[in-house]
Amino acid sequence: MKAILITPENQSIEMIDIADHDDIKKIIGFDSVISDACGSQGDRLYFDEDCFLRGTEGRFQVDTLVPVAGKGVIVGSSDEGVSLQDVADDLDSLSSRIKFL
Repeated sequence: MKAILITPENQSIEMIDIADHDDIKKIIGFDSVISDACGSQGDRLYFDEDCFLRGTEGRFQVDTLVPVAGKGVIVGSSDEGVSLQDVADDLDSLSSRIKFL
């Protein structure tokens, strides 16, 4: 399914393909992955729950969500992250809502 990868180290936002929650963990690089609602169309931002404790490089913020350190993955969900689906947002609209810190 389609997802969006945010990499703050090089300030990039790109469309990627993932299969499941395990792919998200591999991309982020940790098992301690949590998600937060992102936008009004059911998308969720997945990130490392311990990102600030680890001292991970690079930070970003989507809308008014708490800033995140390290990589983030945005993917669609109709049931608060239990099952995944294609991301609803597109790169252009999302890029205007992301601040790299």
